[in-house]
Amino acid sequence: MTIVKPGSVVFENVRKSFGSFTAIPDLSLTIEPGTLVTLLGPSGCGKTTTLRMLAGLEHPTSGRILIGGKDVTMLPANARDVSMVFQSYALFPHMTALDNVAYGLESSGLSRRQARAKADDGLKLVGLAGMGERLPAELSGGQQQRVAVARALVLEPQVLLLDEPLSNLDARLRRKVRTDIRELQQRLGFTAVYVTHDQDEALAVSDRIIVMKDGEISQSGTPRQLYEAPASPFIADFMGEANVVACEVVATEGEQTIVRVGGLEHRLQGRNAKPGAAKLAIRPGAITLDADNGTGIKGRVLHSAYLGDHIEYEVETDVGPLFIVDHAVDRGFSPDADVTLGLKNRGVALITA
Repeated sequence: MTIVKPGSVVFENVRKSFGSFTAIPDLSLTIEPGTLVTLLGPSGCGKTTTLRMLAGLEHPTSGRILIGGKDVTMLPANARDVSMVFQSYALFPHMTALDNVAYGLESSGLSRRQARAKADDGLKLVGLAGMGERLPAELSGGQQQRVAVARALVLEPQVLLLDEPLSNLDARLRRKVRTDIRELQQRLGFTAVYVTHDQDEALAVSDRIIVMKDGEISQSGTPRQLYEAPASPFIADFMGEANVVACEVVATEGEQTIVRVGGLEHRLQGRNAKPGAAKLAIRPGAITLDADNGTGIKGRVLHSAYLGDHIEYEVETDVGPLFIVDHAVDRGFSPDADVTLGLKNRGVALITA
């Protein structure tokens, strides 16, 4: 089985309204061929509406959508050369895995023999060789998900759409299946648009992440860019937990910026930051914790919780309460202990927006 040349995706000033409510005010984005791009955001941010418009299940109120350079704005779903993997898998329970995968091929005009041969190749592609005669109820959740992916891929779409594809799986199985999907996408080189609200999932599978809020793009970039250089407090807190605190930009020296937070001056990567008030996003694991001595941010432990390979602390400080993850489990600080906090080089980002 081969995948047709992967297609690009372009949204040009797309607006989508439902009556008096505007879900997508003005969306413009481009997805390069052969990349896996994730639409990420909280419930109600517009990511699923965006995917449904791309799939042809909804039509824009205004603007254009192009797939592979072709205007598909008002085309029906079956004329768009896309395939969709649904959150619920949508497998026919009375059909075998092989028949489920072959169904779309037969509907498109292939003979039963041709469709089943191609479906068998599709099952082999996703690691389910020899399981074609099993019913969905005889497969695990992860295997059912792979059947759904195979059913979409055998149609050889320009773009594969995945709508919360792992939400019905337990945590351990989600890790396994997301790895499978990413490996398959990289090996075959198809374009994929992936919708999820799970930050870890987005970080693990994506070439690029588009974080949405209120129907608009808050920030777009690689997983590393969004995690290490969030453009706003919303992004910092949404892309993995972060303590967002007030700070002062003291000066810039070459590639570094010096900031003051509490009683601590800290250097971090970044240039062209203007002196004055700003915000600092600090990951819980980027804070060091020591007995109350020396210079740093002074604090008092409010709560502590031992979780095996790390201890979680909530510490009251002059810059506000901070959540801290400390892997030094051989020592611990009890509630009401006075402590001094420092910052590591990684996991601290300046937010000037």
